Amino acid sequence: MLTPSSNTVLEPISTQIVAGLPEVSVHFGRFKVTEIALSDQALKQFDDTEILRAAELLAHAKVDVIAWNGTSASWLGFDRDERLCERITSSTGIAACTSVLAFREIFERTRVTRIGLVTPYTDDVQAKIIANWKSAGIICSAERHSGLRDNFSFAEVSEHTIAEMIGSVEKAGCEAVAIVCTNMRGAPLAQLLEAKLGIPVYDSIATAVWKSLALARADPRRVKGWGSLFQDARLSAQP
Repeated sequence: MLTPSSNTVLEPISTQIVAGLPEVSVHFGRFKVTEIALSDQALKQFDDTEILRAAELLAHAKVDVIAWNGTSASWLGFDRDERLCERITSSTGIAACTSVLAFREIFERTRVTRIGLVTPYTDDVQAKIIANWKSAGIICSAERHSGLRDNFSFAEVSEHTIAEMIGSVEKAGCEAVAIVCTNMRGAPLAQLLEAKLGIPVYDSIATAVWKSLALARADPRRVKGWGSLFQDARLSAQP
């Protein structure tokens, strides 16, 4: 897992998700990300050079998959993650995936087109995500965001607040919920809220783990207690 440097959530949650799979381990590499904004300084944090350097260090551990467990392509464009995966595999020989590309695949395979978007981001970043996802046929029919830009602060949004945001977009009308941020504590809420609301709840950390398991040929259906993402038959095998 490639990880934003100021992130405190995705490492423990990723490890917890695969805790019941004794043959699976998760390893992490960080690069500098401290704020999420549309300024030149903030956007430069996602330059491929730093990400590739971190990926090459992870490759020394002879991992089976390298995943960018971050959501920058949501506002920068899906093509950014497509190119990143190509470059990681070209330089390391290891399969690569990302949280955002996993979201797109999930919605394609489940035929979901209207989502409720939940993030901690600012108005302008949220608007870029909505426009970018629309270009891929994913309509954000409802959205809630917290207006934050300091990446560390995203982890301080409480599970109670996240659950309220998810409930709000469900009431506004959507087929599934996407929690787009890998430093929010949304993944542990998925199973409980799915049972309560009756729609899938997909979290960015979980989507990265789901796709990584699939590429590593570890059956995602063996993951229990983390929501329908890991149990849905439509998502249980590689396309």
